[in-house]
Amino acid sequence: MKRKKQEFQFSVASSPQIRSPRSTARIMVYVILALLPAALWGVYQFGWYAAAVLAVSVAAAAAGEGAICLIRKKNTLSDGSAVLTGLLVGMNMPPSVPLYIPAIASLAAVIVFKGAFGGLGCNIINPALGGRLIAFFSWSSAMFTFQTPRTILESGLTVAGATGDAMTSATPLTFLKSSVPEYAGSISNEMEVLSLKHYSLSKYDAAVTDKINSLFGENFCYGYFDAFFGIKGGCIGEISVFLLLLGGLFLIAKKIIHWEIPVAFIGSFAAAVWVFGGLRAGTGFFSGDVVYQIFSGGLFLGAFFMATDMVTSPFRRGSMFLFGIGCGLLTFLIRYYGSFPEGVSLAIVFMNLTVPMLDRLFIPRRYGVKKKRRVGVGKGGNA
Repeated sequence: MKRKKQEFQFSVASSPQIRSPRSTARIMVYVILALLPAALWGVYQFGWYAAAVLAVSVAAAAAGEGAICLIRKKNTLSDGSAVLTGLLVGMNMPPSVPLYIPAIASLAAVIVFKGAFGGLGCNIINPALGGRLIAFFSWSSAMFTFQTPRTILESGLTVAGATGDAMTSATPLTFLKSSVPEYAGSISNEMEVLSLKHYSLSKYDAAVTDKINSLFGENFCYGYFDAFFGIKGGCIGEISVFLLLLGGLFLIAKKIIHWEIPVAFIGSFAAAVWVFGGLRAGTGFFSGDVVYQIFSGGLFLGAFFMATDMVTSPFRRGSMFLFGIGCGLLTFLIRYYGSFPEGVSLAIVFMNLTVPMLDRLFIPRRYGVKKKRRVGVGKGGNA
């Protein structure tokens, strides 16, 4: 009895051949979940209008993606990338911004900075940051109007630089940038300006700081607690370093982002602040207030959630470190020597444009191929 010939059928397909159970939609869900605690904290501190800003941003991004789907006759709305882009745009907005600004920023992010380049995976800069920068340069006044957090208002405190009923005030970075030069050479560190200018902190910051100083000596500065846990003015999703750090560590544990970029970003920024940050206050080299600077502004939101964008960040380890270092140094230069109090968005967008070059610097040698020696001009060489 003849055995039947066993036929094997092979499926031939283009790369990549390695399959992963994590789809694009699942990755987007993980990132959204990692961002939600910081976003909800912003809503708690700034009120329901902040929730409206987030909702409008997400809705506008989804509408823009829907329009692209109709034009291309391809369903990309279900992958969740538009929702994530809209959420990031909203989290990068001041809590009292007019609603048409996040709507336009989200539409620009999805249609101009993503759709026009070919959709997800083809964009050359982070779409959410592109949309934010359009809003930043088009409506500067609205983008620089910030709100005093609920926790400070409930303490019955007023904030230096506040107008009217203390609902509108400067962020710590804006406050320091405008106030520190007045006291240059007469203070031991930048944090002294907060007390000299009567910049109010929450009752929790005062209680925790007093306790720490009573136990370990007068080394812990007032303001660190508020800056870390998010009791300060700023954009909706950037104020709580603690919650952003938890979200970033969650994404690293899930292997959705790499640790190299945020570590290099924050580390290089901290080093630059320590070495050169004291010059602005007249305290000399190696005297910058590293802790307060890394806990202020959008450094953690940018380092963990926007600089690590898979499409616009490098994919080789060496280039990741260079990318992060570039982001950190540019952020420092813009914060301290530029005309803006914050430089995270501009730094990341600029470094996005260098990614192809950075990745080319670390192309691995093919197995079995020897590295070619350059033949020079001169002794034993040819021109």
